[in-house]
Amino acid sequence: MLQKREKVLLLRTFQGRTLRIVREHYLRPSVPCNSPLCPQPAACRNDGKLLSAEVTHYVIPDWKVVQDYLEVLEFPELKGIIFMQTACQAVQHQRGRRQYNKLRNLLKDARHDCVLFANEFQQHCYLPREKGEAMEKWQTRSIYNSAVWYYHHCGDMMPIVMVTEDEEAIQQYGSETEGVFVISFKNYLDNFWPDLKAAHELCDSILQSRRERESESQETHGKEYPEHLPLEVLEAGIKSGRYIQGILNVNKHRAQIEAFVRLQGASSKDSDLLSDILIHGTKARNRSIHGDVVVVELLPKNEWKGRTAALSENDSEDKASGESPSEPMPTGRVVGILQKNWRNYVVTFPSKEEVQSQGKNAQKILVTPWDYRIPKIRISTQQAEALQDFRVVVRIDSWETTSVYPNGHFVRVLGRIGDLEGEIATILVENSISVVPFSEAQMCEMPVNTPENPWKVSPKEERERKDLRNTHLVFSIDPKGCEDVDDTLSVRTLANGNLELGVHIADVTHFVTPNSYIDIEARMRATTYYLADRRYDMLPSILSADLCSLLGGVDRYAVSVMWELDKTSYEIKKVWYGRTIIRSAYKLFYEAAQELLDGNFSIVDDIPEFKALEEQSRQAKLEELVWAIGKLTDIARHIRAKRDRCGALELEGVEVRVQLDDKKNIHDLIPKQPLEVHETVAECMILANHWVAKKIWESFPHQALLRQHPPPHQEFFSELRECAKAKGFFIDTRSNKTLADSLDRANDPSDPLVNQLLRSMATQAMSNALYFSTGSCAEEEFQHYGLALDKYTHFTSPIRRYSDIVVHRLLMAAISKDKKMEIKENLFSNKDLEELCRHINNRNRAAQHSQKQSTELFQCMYFKDKDSETEERCMADGIIYSIRTNGVLVFIPRFGIKGAAYLRNKDGLVISCGPENSSEWMPGSLQRSQNKITSTTAGGQSVTFHLFDHVTVRISVQALRCHSDTIRLEIISNKPYMTPNPKLCHQSSLLLKSELVKEVTRSVEEAQLAQEVKGKVLQEECQEYCQTKGRSLYSLLEEIRDLALLDVSDSHAM
Repeated sequence: MLQKREKVLLLRTFQGRTLRIVREHYLRPSVPCNSPLCPQPAACRNDGKLLSAEVTHYVIPDWKVVQDYLEVLEFPELKGIIFMQTACQAVQHQRGRRQYNKLRNLLKDARHDCVLFANEFQQHCYLPREKGEAMEKWQTRSIYNSAVWYYHHCGDMMPIVMVTEDEEAIQQYGSETEGVFVISFKNYLDNFWPDLKAAHELCDSILQSRRERESESQETHGKEYPEHLPLEVLEAGIKSGRYIQGILNVNKHRAQIEAFVRLQGASSKDSDLLSDILIHGTKARNRSIHGDVVVVELLPKNEWKGRTAALSENDSEDKASGESPSEPMPTGRVVGILQKNWRNYVVTFPSKEEVQSQGKNAQKILVTPWDYRIPKIRISTQQAEALQDFRVVVRIDSWETTSVYPNGHFVRVLGRIGDLEGEIATILVENSISVVPFSEAQMCEMPVNTPENPWKVSPKEERERKDLRNTHLVFSIDPKGCEDVDDTLSVRTLANGNLELGVHIADVTHFVTPNSYIDIEARMRATTYYLADRRYDMLPSILSADLCSLLGGVDRYAVSVMWELDKTSYEIKKVWYGRTIIRSAYKLFYEAAQELLDGNFSIVDDIPEFKALEEQSRQAKLEELVWAIGKLTDIARHIRAKRDRCGALELEGVEVRVQLDDKKNIHDLIPKQPLEVHETVAECMILANHWVAKKIWESFPHQALLRQHPPPHQEFFSELRECAKAKGFFIDTRSNKTLADSLDRANDPSDPLVNQLLRSMATQAMSNALYFSTGSCAEEEFQHYGLALDKYTHFTSPIRRYSDIVVHRLLMAAISKDKKMEIKENLFSNKDLEELCRHINNRNRAAQHSQKQSTELFQCMYFKDKDSETEERCMADGIIYSIRTNGVLVFIPRFGIKGAAYLRNKDGLVISCGPENSSEWMPGSLQRSQNKITSTTAGGQSVTFHLFDHVTVRISVQALRCHSDTIRLEIISNKPYMTPNPKLCHQSSLLLKSELVKEVTRSVEEAQLAQEVKGKVLQEECQEYCQTKGRSLYSLLEEIRDLALLDVSDSHAM
């Protein structure tokens, strides 16, 4: 029976008044205890995660321990941890959403032996707060009382250790209850885990950081920064329009000077501002860090500044800004922080000389973050000298008004600077990507498919699904070597003469049930991460590479969309959605399908399914397959033409993809080789995504997951328009249709790269496509600008995208609704779906950034050990695509590199190009106009560079100790590069890139031989953490499928 209590909350209003709110609070005789020792598991309803039965004691951390030492509690060695609801709520209210979400994820994670106990809803655990009792004292008392109850509830069979930082509590409760021990957290680690060195080091680091903060707060220093305004003042100011809320985005090329605040929420709707707000200098930033949600006050217009147009270190391709260099833009200062988005930061310790120059107090060290946008962090350590050659993870603890820099603490060592594994680990940490292996609990939920116990279609599923195995010619078209095939196609003629087109997608949701351990893990990962030399799967390989992979010749479960099309016009007559059983007849690779489409049947020898057939049967089956591929291509052309008429955009990407062999050596870099079958498959996938989007929105208008791509701001197209004008082209950006038509017309017959670069610039001007919940957006905002569709979602890749899993469940629920059946799927509410979409969007950005950074890492490794003065490979042809005040931005097609080339160096000297690929720096001046820049020496020699000029570029690497190495470009001639070796000129980019990857492989092997012992350790780590070894299977898939879809690639992210 429930007991009713009243809880009094004191809330503060926008006006600063205190509001007393009384809420009903219901207590229950039993809540889930999640212990295997529970005497009444049915009453407690312990149907979720249980504590291990093999622990010697349970640990209950106090609220303060959870707040300060959560990183230590994350160690998997610490088992049997019970987090009390009181402690969790303290984290939520006092440490913000990020820390609270971290705690929630820890509780959900099957790899960690910890549970939540809702002590505030349990009749015997709940303690009302006494009048005048401090909140902290009540929280500790409440947690101790719950610990005593829990001990007795388990029949006094399991000792309980409550860890706290409250000395009074240790004195008061330490010996009060037999079997319940109250000790400090440090004492607990010393006595129970003396050999867990990493936990002790981390605990000491946190403790030292806390002591530093406490001693600093007692000292009287002059203030470096103004205090942040109180929360109620900030909220009232945002409401009245005096202040503006947004996310701080620091310019990595000018991290000390330029940051921008992108308007967010109510601010973006109510404000008259059309652009971001410039925050000039670190003082105006007022201790806010890149990614924080800040509150900004606009400065008077006479104090507004413009953004800089000069190139700076590490400059490449900033998004088109819309502002000219001298034009002032809205400028402001940060007056408060609503949400700190602090995370793990990879840093480098100063060199020995720098440590000595930092002064007498050598224990306090300023470390430099790998990310240029993060300020230096001050940490206390005695290991500075030992760690100066390593990449290290730290966390920020605080940033006081009296301190120039934030204070933090050491967390762990990643690896040696410049070492491949250490640099990859850096990229993962910087993008908050977790690469832990799937847990035993998660793998226990997986189906079995072994030679001794092969997986079979169940009779129940055979009855409930449409069986297409004997009626449809189903086949897949994928990159060579692809093992996770999540989509197949079919086309056939119906009895009435019409055609039936089918898209069949792996039925992942059959194996991944809602809220199972594997579902929670997949939701947390949100996507499969593809790096240059490896990938980290969203789902275990038993699903992604086996039972959910629609391989040839085996029975598989699918979710299908099938359309009846008019036999001549290909107009859609009707559509069917449902679960099916398929057996793919052929697993084709793109090149083979294209050869068949072109009538070159000799490729049949490379298709395994044809090898065992007799000649007559082979011919008949070949004709059937060729007809199907041809018919699919015809249908795809029709669908594409229809989208083109509505303004669909074709945009070019310039990324390089690294591909590896099965020993993790780089095998090749695959350039984009556009084939018509790429577009055929892409159009079928787009069609399926579009029709599924319409279906789930019709059934669930307020809780469907769709994908929107908003129209770009017109001012972002200004650079594109100006560049095209330099070549005599007019780009009309009023709509996606006029933009697409203009780009098609902007073709220079003598230089096809011009059109490629213009399309790339159009991409840069666009915002990313994002997932959203239909309940949080008006219908007119649903549109997908790039694909020219009113509704769009992702349905076709559930193996590697969690969004598609959600969409599959929505589609199944919609089918059940149509049949007036009970909806079995657990659907997200609009609010929960909105939060999930935010998380998936965030993880997608992380995946894109990590892929780009790892590719850049390999490019730098290739050029690093070469002599750029003599090595022929370090000279290349480049094309200028942007003019700045002190240099130009250049694209090198041969290696897919974009970067800055200075025309004036730091000493003020300008470039002078001499004969035979030589240049030198001389005194002189630069004169820049819209489409050209002229370098004139003091002696009167001048050289002019125009937009889209081809120039000869020397490529070298700028080795940086604290940050990632960067490619450095130097113009050595204003004429196109002519290779001395004519044969080299005719080699394909594939061969050129093959040279690059072979060279990197050789360097890595030499480095590993030089550090054999370390190499063994790294190999063991790699075996533990790299879930999928071997070729980067999606290195091609993203080029072929996603770039064609214009929907998830790095370059457009639509």
